[in-house]
Amino acid sequence: MRLTVNGKLHDIDVEPEMPLLWVLRDELGITGPKYGCGIGLCGACTVHIEGAAVRACITPAGQVQAPVTTIEGLGTPAALHAVQRAWIEHQVAQCGYCQSGQIMTAAAFLAGNAAPSDAEIDAAMTGNLCRCGTYPRIRDAVKAAAKALAGGAA
Repeated sequence: MRLTVNGKLHDIDVEPEMPLLWVLRDELGITGPKYGCGIGLCGACTVHIEGAAVRACITPAGQVQAPVTTIEGLGTPAALHAVQRAWIEHQVAQCGYCQSGQIMTAAAFLAGNAAPSDAEIDAAMTGNLCRCGTYPRIRDAVKAAAKALAGGAA
């Protein structure tokens, strides 16, 4: 099958039922999406498909018909996405394991909500678990990213 990831077309020989997460990590060597729970509950494996946040651990590769964006394709080292910049500025990461999924969820959320309230941020990010408990910093970073995306300073 063919799969476009981060703008690059890949020919892969896998069973259609193989989870997208394993295709990304084991077949393509893209390690930003993490294995957390394997049942779509923790959010560590979150990627974008057509701009929507999707759990790669429960998405069969054979069902993916649109380009996939992982944390590696969200921004570049020279031009980080506003959410990535806000994560750094607000020192969100502690252990860092959940951060790629958190960032991908936040970026998809902000694409559809330019001025979220705290309650909206909390609701959007609820499905992403952080064992270090950096939730207040996550909320602050999402608010800063929203401001930066709207044209203000992060």
